[in-house]
Amino acid sequence: MTTTEKKLRIGRIEFTNAWPVFYHFPVQKLANSVEFVSQVPTGLNRALAAGEIDMSAISSFSYGENFRDYVLFPDLSVSAYGHVNSLLLFHKKPLEQLKNGRFALPTTSATTTNLLKIIMNKKYGGNPTYSYAPPVLEDMMKDNDAALLIGDHAIKANWQDSGYTVTDLGQEWKEWTGHWMSFAVWAVRKDTIERSPELVKSIFDGFVESKRKSLEDLTGVINEAVLKIGGTESYWEHYFRNLCYEFGPEQWSGLELYYRYAWELGFLPEEVSIQIWSDNTRVRVTE
Repeated sequence: MTTTEKKLRIGRIEFTNAWPVFYHFPVQKLANSVEFVSQVPTGLNRALAAGEIDMSAISSFSYGENFRDYVLFPDLSVSAYGHVNSLLLFHKKPLEQLKNGRFALPTTSATTTNLLKIIMNKKYGGNPTYSYAPPVLEDMMKDNDAALLIGDHAIKANWQDSGYTVTDLGQEWKEWTGHWMSFAVWAVRKDTIERSPELVKSIFDGFVESKRKSLEDLTGVINEAVLKIGGTESYWEHYFRNLCYEFGPEQWSGLELYYRYAWELGFLPEEVSIQIWSDNTRVRVTE
């Protein structure tokens, strides 16, 4: 780091689904150049948009809101082609019967709440009433027909026999569209790239290497999940292996469809183009 550069602030998602990308990151090697900020996705979304942090794992929807200011790292995401196991809708009746029902949403992420709205509108032709609530399942269901939970809250709630029907939104999206869905992406502010291109590359390399090491041997990540969240080693082995941490053309295509639907429904003010970082250049992804 040169004297003209300041430390880059990197946002770290607190949810376990992103742990493999962070677990082996060379913190000590870059200790004088970076600092981490840990929050739930909505907090990181806001901080990156405000320029309070320089790069972050964020909700995919937040990139759609701020794509003119960001580029995305390739090869890094939290994606799924089907079941995610931590983006779960708990409901009292089949979704076909809840087209105009009452849905409780968490305040911790933007991507999945809008994915639910897209599915209910585009697939089921519905227009439910949505309200936000703390992520406590029984409280959310008191006056609602369905409740969405994400991340570790969804995992823990699903370990209990609540008696509700549980729909995995990743599987719902795949069955409906045939596409991948990327729930979190790694975004960098364009002004950060212009200011510190070499450091940005070092950070990217660190994340890719961390992902590689984690997926090569998940023992450390699994043990930490059991210690901090609970559950069994076999559960977490399946959970992490089921997720995809790549971000290439298949994932881009699914995300483009998601953004198009979000724009058509008025959730985004304009059509979104995906721009991918490549050393010091940006490559626009087109359909």
